[in-house]
Parts: sequence; structure tokens; C-alpha cells
Amino acid sequence: MAQSITKSTVNIPPLENGDRLTRIEFETRYQQMTHVKKAELIESIVYMGSPLRINKHGEPHADIIGWLTVYKAFTPNVQTGDNATVRLDPENEPQPDALLRIEKDGQSIISEDGYVEGAPELIVEIAASTVSIDLHDKLKAYRRNQVQEYLVWRVDDNEIDWFRLKEEKYIKLQADEQGIIKSEIYPGLWLDVTALLKGDLAKVLETLNQGIQSSEYQSFVKQLSLKNQA
Repeated sequence: MAQSITKSTVNIPPLENGDRLTRIEFETRYQQMTHVKKAELIESIVYMGSPLRINKHGEPHADIIGWLTVYKAFTPNVQTGDNATVRLDPENEPQPDALLRIEKDGQSIISEDGYVEGAPELIVEIAASTVSIDLHDKLKAYRRNQVQEYLVWRVDDNEIDWFRLKEEKYIKLQADEQGIIKSEIYPGLWLDVTALLKGDLAKVLETLNQGIQSSEYQSFVKQLSLKNQA
């Protein structure tokens, strides 16, 4: 009589950089590796996180999260995520540094097991050692899955690229004469690029506050509030 195969007897191989997997295979292996804090599946290829330096990732990441969290504090029906897994499609399961999604009637949902499924409206990546991935394979995956805006902070280059999806292509948003980039998906989400790159978080939040006071933002909040009431 053949022995039945139980979960405990199945040998699940560990994740390795460069593995080519489906999203289901990736999740199965990732869930077994509880010591791994960050692994991503991008275009069917596994990328494992490396140790992070505070100046090249930790602090920039914290500043971006602070900026998005303040926006969320004043804006109904939006959710901020920090390193949250996103199930984009069968070949892509990234864990972006930050995201901002519309909770009700947005592009993404929360699955029964607590993961983001679908494309958040805004994704942010802090790119130092990962810049070649963030500006190539990830960009392609985000564009194909209709992530409406994609912000990449190229720390080593001291540059910020903020892309907007238009006619299936990513077009870079340009700063105005004051050096401010304004989101087209999230009215009021204004970014003083020079201040952020200098580490002047007070100026970054002052500019964001100006955006939150704008008439475009007030109209957006009314729309989101109506969705919550529906």
C-alpha cells in the first residue's frame, strides 16, 4: 500500500536569487523561509533582498513613508503600504518600498489572506543597488499591470523619476517653476524634489500642506468621501 504524501514529507526547496518560478511556486517557497524579510518575483525571476544602508535606503525610505502617511492622514479612502507584498499577475509579486492605493473602487483589492491584489495607483521604489531592476523589469511589469504612477528615487544619482501612465506608456512628470512635482492621480500630493533630496523634510511637508489646501484636492476628497458613503 503506497504511503500518502503529507505536507511534512514534501521537500520544498528554498528560494534562490535567479530562480524562475510561477507566482504560486514563489509564494510556497517564500512562506517556508520565515527568516527572509524581502523577496520579490519580477517577470518570473526571484530577487532576494540584500542588507540596507541607512543613508542609501533606510532614511530615504522613511522620508517617503512620512510624506505619504501625512497625505493619508487627511485623505479618506486611501491606504499606504510599507514593503507590502503585491500580487500583480502570475509572473510578478513585488514588495515595493511604498504604495498608495484607493481602498474602495480603486484598481486593487485586499485578498482574503490579507495581500494586495491588482495594481495600486501609486508605487514608490528607493533605488540604489536595485536601480537596474527598478527602471527596467519592474517598470515594465508595473506599466503592463496599469500602475498609474511610479516614483523611483535614484539615491546614488540624487535624482527622482516620477512616471505617469499615459496611452500604455510611462511619461515622466516634470517639476513646475518652483521645483514641485504634482501627482495627477492623487490631487494635492505635491513633492518639493529639491527639498527631499536635501533631506529638508520640513519643507517637503510644508509643500504637501499647500497641496492639501488646493481646490483640486478639496474636490478629490469630496469624490472619495462619496465613494465611502455608497
